[in-house]
Amino acid sequence: MATAAHEVTPQEASANPPAESIVVRFAGDSGDGMQLTGGQFTLSTALAGNDLATFPDFPAEIRAPLGTLFGVSAFQINFGSTEVETAGDELDVLVAMNPAALKTNVEALKRGGLIIADEGEFNDRNLAKAKYDANPLEDESLARWQLMKLNISQLTLDAVKPFGLGNKEALRCKNMWTLGLALWMFDRDRAPLIDWLKAKFAKAPTLAEANIAALNAGHAYGETAEIAGPMRQHHVPAAPAEPGLYRTITGAESISLGLVAGSQLADVPMFFGGYPITPASAILHHLSRLKEFGVTTFQAEDEIAAIASAIGASYAGQLGVTSSSGPGIALKTEAIGLAIMTELPLVIVNSQRGGPSTGLPTKTEQSDLYQAVYGRNGDAPMPVISARSAADCFEVAIEAVRIATQYMTPVMLLTDGYIANAAEPWKVPDTSALAPFPVSFLREAPDGGFLPYARDGNGARPWVKPGTPGLLHRIGGIEKAAGTGNIDYSPANHQLMTDARRNKVASIKVPDQTVEAGETSGRLAVVGWGSTFGPIHQAVRRARRRALDVSHIHLRHIWPMPANLGSLLRSYERILVPEMNTGQLKTVLRDQFLVDAKPLNKVSGQPFRIAEIEAAIEQALA
Repeated sequence: MATAAHEVTPQEASANPPAESIVVRFAGDSGDGMQLTGGQFTLSTALAGNDLATFPDFPAEIRAPLGTLFGVSAFQINFGSTEVETAGDELDVLVAMNPAALKTNVEALKRGGLIIADEGEFNDRNLAKAKYDANPLEDESLARWQLMKLNISQLTLDAVKPFGLGNKEALRCKNMWTLGLALWMFDRDRAPLIDWLKAKFAKAPTLAEANIAALNAGHAYGETAEIAGPMRQHHVPAAPAEPGLYRTITGAESISLGLVAGSQLADVPMFFGGYPITPASAILHHLSRLKEFGVTTFQAEDEIAAIASAIGASYAGQLGVTSSSGPGIALKTEAIGLAIMTELPLVIVNSQRGGPSTGLPTKTEQSDLYQAVYGRNGDAPMPVISARSAADCFEVAIEAVRIATQYMTPVMLLTDGYIANAAEPWKVPDTSALAPFPVSFLREAPDGGFLPYARDGNGARPWVKPGTPGLLHRIGGIEKAAGTGNIDYSPANHQLMTDARRNKVASIKVPDQTVEAGETSGRLAVVGWGSTFGPIHQAVRRARRRALDVSHIHLRHIWPMPANLGSLLRSYERILVPEMNTGQLKTVLRDQFLVDAKPLNKVSGQPFRIAEIEAAIEQALA
């Protein structure tokens, strides 16, 4: 018999305040649609006005065997009513669609957190595949957590039965049933998801209606199940935000839009030459849809052809762009040297992943810093910049285009698998406020004659479109004479040209380094780069609230480094450098500034947790 709804008293509300943020992870087999579920839950969360950060985590195998531990796919989202800068540390809710998903993810759940498990999948065969000796839903092994056992598989079959789907096809709707339950749990509107399903399955209306029925059934279950204890509705208020137009954006989308904006600000068409590789492929996919902005995309037969085509485009007077991950960057290395030698503008995006070799294709890492800064034959300096988040990729991509075109040099832009795939809210900028930096092609010979290696105030040589009357010239990989560009092997000329290329990069104007949190001197500076920004920033803020003397410095410009960075670092007693590698930025800082930087390294394929950095701060200050 239904009981009357309990009115929450002010005393109860103050004793149990709503959480400022909640971390939810959906986990299941690769075929269970967890990335789709997470993506649509992210959309509903953004529409509810919460700040958010996501972490898609999927296997490298194209299709791992059903129910196995290495075939688990997961999607994590941290959303709240305050500023959210990471995908979260410990989980509040884990949705486990099978035993393997439970086993590989449950230890990330906080004590007392909620497990929602599809007990219909916890049969003897699946338990054996997950290497369980007994059913964890029936013994006491999950006693640390709250457990909600639902036969999601059967409930989904019941919901879609009127549509006459086969058993296999019907079970594909269970991610929508799960999503419906999650939408009820966190007070989300179903209407945008229903509209999305109708559009997605416009040519298969029966599938659309079946998925909508599953979505509604999951939502209705939450409304009517009358379950006491953990199964209750949580409302997370909208986060405060500046007025403006917002959208969710991934790092790959943000870089693509930033590259287009940069080429528009430079007033030059863009050519993208790429080859598919995880997690960089999404940039090619996004740019291929932006042809109306003067973007040409080309999927080459291999990595070398991809970068060679981009260099050819730059020689022809367009902005050449290429993209890859560590293994592909290795293949591009000789051509990068050619771009440095010919002094042509080129943007190279490296979406880093776990290495070496094939390594961890779908996991994140920051282990290509040495490759970016040092990894070419000969003395071949090149600007290197890094993005800290998905939204930051837009500005960093514009900066990469600016440097490449103003200094006639290739530029490497570093992101990683976490940034490329993760999503967060992004305030769409007012493009009229972006400062243009139009390129200037040399169109006629100056007084005294044309010199293809003459240099301007930035140390850059002139950019000349082939076929310009009176400006016939030669460039290439063999050392050229200063000024004339004629082949010249002489010792003095090679010294002169090597110095000129080095000095041009070293003199690139980059902003002075600022402090993200804390003071400009003190006991400890935590120095980071790239996607470690969120966990470092939150850890430092927490430590400072406990009156610990710690500051956060985060680098965008890796090479050349800001002119004031050395003096800034020397103003702290200790320096801690958290990186998802074995200590690469730490080595560069020691090399450049002779500071005693200490490493905090992680190479698990997973991002840092706030608690890990917080513990390292406490240890450094002990």
